[in-house]
Amino acid sequence: MDKVIHFEIPVDDMKRAEGFYKKVFGWNVEFVPEMNYILLRTTEIDEDKMPKEAGAINGGMMKRNDTIKNPVITINVENIKKALENIKKNGGNVVMEPFQVGDMGLAAYFKDTEGNVLGIWQNLK
Repeated sequence: MDKVIHFEIPVDDMKRAEGFYKKVFGWNVEFVPEMNYILLRTTEIDEDKMPKEAGAINGGMMKRNDTIKNPVITINVENIKKALENIKKNGGNVVMEPFQVGDMGLAAYFKDTEGNVLGIWQNLK
């Protein structure tokens, strides 16, 4: 069974949103300038930057765009190409083809049969 491993929040003002989530929920934030992305830490992480607590997930924030307009949940898959084929075979659409995120993994976005945009992730390690 593939599990939810990440969430993303699209925002209009990165600084304002960063302050909001930090002050309201006490989340730790880490700006990644080369990606223009903010990592959101909702739970403690281990040396591999993965949640220490079973079932807990962390997330990120990026500028809202034409593809990502609403919060996104990301699902871990073993093989991103096979997952996208299965998504299309079952009525979903690919909205962003797979792209590599550093040396960590591959990501893609899809639209489900209800019009929701979700993400999928394949670890490279």
